[in-house]
Amino acid sequence: MPSTQKKIKINSVLSAKVADARFQLVRYFSLTGFGLFIVVALALTYFERDQGKFFQSVQQKQGAFFKQVQEGFATQQDSAARRDLLSIHEAGNVNLTRLFANTLWERDFAPYVARAQAISVDRCRAIADVKDPTDGKMKPPGEKKACFTEVGQQLAAFKDFPALNAKVFDAMKKTSVFKIKVFDLRGITVYSSEHAQMGEDKITNAGWKSAALDGKPSSELTFRGKFSAFEGVVENRDLIGSYLPVLEPGTSKIVGVFEVYSDVTPFLDQIKATSVQIRKASDDYQSDVEAVAITNQSRVEASSRTTLLIVIGLLAILFAALYAIVRRADRILVQQGSEREHVQQQLAQSEKMASLGQMVAGVAHQLNTPLAFSHNNVSMVIDVLNNFSLPLKVAGKLTQLVKSTDADCVKLNVTKVRAQITAIDEDDLDVSMPLEMLGDTLLGISQMREMVENLRDFTRLDRSKTAEFDINKGLHNVIYIARSVIPTHIELVEAFGTLPKIECNASQLNQVFLNLINNASQSIVADHGTVTVFSCVENDRIRVDVSDNGSGIAPEVLPHIFDNYYTTKAASEGTGLGLAIALSIVQEHGGEIKVATEFGKGSTFTVFLPVTLDAATQAIETSGAYA
Repeated sequence: MPSTQKKIKINSVLSAKVADARFQLVRYFSLTGFGLFIVVALALTYFERDQGKFFQSVQQKQGAFFKQVQEGFATQQDSAARRDLLSIHEAGNVNLTRLFANTLWERDFAPYVARAQAISVDRCRAIADVKDPTDGKMKPPGEKKACFTEVGQQLAAFKDFPALNAKVFDAMKKTSVFKIKVFDLRGITVYSSEHAQMGEDKITNAGWKSAALDGKPSSELTFRGKFSAFEGVVENRDLIGSYLPVLEPGTSKIVGVFEVYSDVTPFLDQIKATSVQIRKASDDYQSDVEAVAITNQSRVEASSRTTLLIVIGLLAILFAALYAIVRRADRILVQQGSEREHVQQQLAQSEKMASLGQMVAGVAHQLNTPLAFSHNNVSMVIDVLNNFSLPLKVAGKLTQLVKSTDADCVKLNVTKVRAQITAIDEDDLDVSMPLEMLGDTLLGISQMREMVENLRDFTRLDRSKTAEFDINKGLHNVIYIARSVIPTHIELVEAFGTLPKIECNASQLNQVFLNLINNASQSIVADHGTVTVFSCVENDRIRVDVSDNGSGIAPEVLPHIFDNYYTTKAASEGTGLGLAIALSIVQEHGGEIKVATEFGKGSTFTVFLPVTLDAATQAIETSGAYA
């Protein structure tokens, strides 16, 4: 590939990579903003649905709570009605017992109970109970039951029993009382309207104990599928059974216990019907509550959807507004970047011109010496050549005479010119001195030409911005120029290794190395110092070290040496841009600068540059900055 085409390709690659390296503010904002917009929209949608589910759950819990309250109220109502029914009938049974006792006890039951207590039940109670294998409870065996049945038969055999039984049946006929039992204080059933139960032992019965021992009535509500009543056998009846203490008339002495069973089936049917009505009303109310809950749920969902759409719309408007602001900001940033690049170029050019100014002063001093003695030598040669004027005229005449005749001898008439010929001094015709002087002049001109060539190579004004460059040659030119501006007591040492050529902006790198060498020389305050420039290839990178044995860098100064406008020099000696620009140039070439310093002993600035084109072209400036 021709050199020109190769340079064009390199610059195109660099321009594309620099363009790609610029942060795409609008692009990233659009992608990030749109992504966040989707995330927020999804989050809002999720929260909207979650809120709907939460409200629905609350509605369901409230409905379930209301239903539980209604059921509890109905259950409480039913329980209270049953409790009140039990209390009312127990009170009625107490009054019935008192009436029964006043009517039949003293004249009929008292003598009968007295005779009944004469029958001993000790032998029956002495028979031990046995464990029922079906439920593990203790129950009386058949022998024990037969014994108490025999006691009941003895009671029924009393001659006054039929008359007593007839009076009881006659008194309870046409009443709600279905059964009456009478117990003596031993717990033996001495009378029962169901004769088969006579003789049973109720000493362990809790109701009998409460009435006989504590004197307190005890009642319970039971359901019987079949029941022997005064009117005969009845089925499916709700009964209240009450154990009631029988007091001796006119005293508080307990003489027996009544067990009375009253029929409360109609009352319980009415209570159940009332409970059904209450539950039906509760179900109707619950249905109304559920209908209201569904309506409220629909309203909440509609409101949530409206709110969601409004929020999403506001987010879209906000995104559009921010997008417009970001686009405007991006244009401003691009403009500011261009202006900053232009200003940076101007600052870099100013820094370079300041360095060039120092170099021009040094070069002028360096050129003055060979120019002065060359001028003097030329003046002296001119004076010597004036002495050759007459001899040259004589020689010219002689030459014409020789050319005008073919004779071997020519006669000359020197009468007229004798005086002039006599005035010619042979010492003035020595050409060795003017030749030596002209040789010195040529040497001075060669020195000036070398200086001009080195200066031209340093500035690279006649080269392309990006081209193959020999770093060692550039360093040599920089050192040659630097010798004209640094004090004579500072020695510049070249220690170059073999380096490959790299694609770079030579003028920019020359500016970097000149700045580092100048800074190194300025750090030396002793009568004698050394600045060493070292180059080599290290890990596929070119390494250039600029080392000095000067004062080093103070620890508090070291973190700021690459900051713009930071300098420890006087205002007239530096702008604080040299190292900042050097770092920027090296980074744009894909390299880096490292510093190693020891305060009071010296510093080493190390520049690393990539060798390969791919590494070198990642960030090299191609638009002319710092050129």
